[in-house]
Amino acid sequence: MSPQPSLQATGSQPSPGADTPTAPQPSPGTVARSGPLPDNHPLRYGYGTNGLTDLRLNDALSLLADLGYDGVGLTLDHMHLDPLAPDLAARTRRVARRLDELGLGVTIETGARYVLDPRHKHGPSLLDPDPDQRARRVDLLIRAVQIATDLGAHAVHCFSGIAPEGTDEDTAWKRLAETLAPVLDTATTAGIPLAIEPEPGHLLATLTDFHRLRRTLGSPDALGLTLDIGHCQCLEPLSPAECVRAAAPWLRHVQIEDMRRGIHEHLPFGDGEIDFPPVLEALATTPYQGLIVVELPRHSHAGPQLAEQSLQFLHHTAVRLDSQEPAKSQEPDSSQLPDGSQAPRTPKPPTYSQVPDETPIPGEGPATSEGRTP
Repeated sequence: MSPQPSLQATGSQPSPGADTPTAPQPSPGTVARSGPLPDNHPLRYGYGTNGLTDLRLNDALSLLADLGYDGVGLTLDHMHLDPLAPDLAARTRRVARRLDELGLGVTIETGARYVLDPRHKHGPSLLDPDPDQRARRVDLLIRAVQIATDLGAHAVHCFSGIAPEGTDEDTAWKRLAETLAPVLDTATTAGIPLAIEPEPGHLLATLTDFHRLRRTLGSPDALGLTLDIGHCQCLEPLSPAECVRAAAPWLRHVQIEDMRRGIHEHLPFGDGEIDFPPVLEALATTPYQGLIVVELPRHSHAGPQLAEQSLQFLHHTAVRLDSQEPAKSQEPDSSQLPDGSQAPRTPKPPTYSQVPDETPIPGEGPATSEGRTP
């Protein structure tokens, strides 16, 4: 599987703190539009393996291909392509062959909870006070870029981590920029974007924080953005659809799930507050053509069921956009589509079932409650 070219999306209104981008230049094959989704619209859906941890990787990949997914968000972890176990190159080649056989695209995710430290979730981070510990995280990210190259992935995801207690803000930001430098060098050489994710509770938590890091580093081409739609609902001042449009020039990876305002808990579609038609409409008007990966890391116990229902939901929502026929029983949301028309509220698939979260983490509160935030 040969690597896909890195996505150089340009154009859109800037988010708070952003520089003014250049005029839009749609990627080849992207349809510039303001109406309903065209039949060949570029939305491509994946599902994260961090929500399928009860399945062997080969079984998870086969499931997603059978369900009709376009790709997979592959979290490097001890149960799925362990980046630290022996014979990594040989194991990666086998996964590459399987992805080719199934016709699945891939994004590399690095949000495994205990892959580096079996006792401290997401430790060590890029902000660890100990330089040797920071180096372990850097090594993992460099390995991730190398794996992404071998798999033909369209991006490598990462996040900043939480600022350690006793570390002042300026020191934390300086440390983050310095620690990311060798990873960005590797990503530049490989031609694989490094897509950092604003994560609630982390040093880099918002779109404004992303732009602070980007400007500090001199806006390197290899540094892009992972936009989590749920996180936009959780804490951004803009609506999720507005976040998509504001972030469009830097989008290199997209994660999607439902969420509620002020509560960082990844929820199945329909269990939160997000109005999804405007979000999909906004995504389809950007040049981004990578995967839109469903992320439900606490629902592995119902992974196969939720993977099926999630794709049904996304397709059902896209069909509603195609037809632009709002449900008569639904009141319109205040969000507007780019052409000024009113967006219908998100429908639920008729077969949708509520799936409880079986893995709560004690001691976590609003806005910092979900899996990747210690």
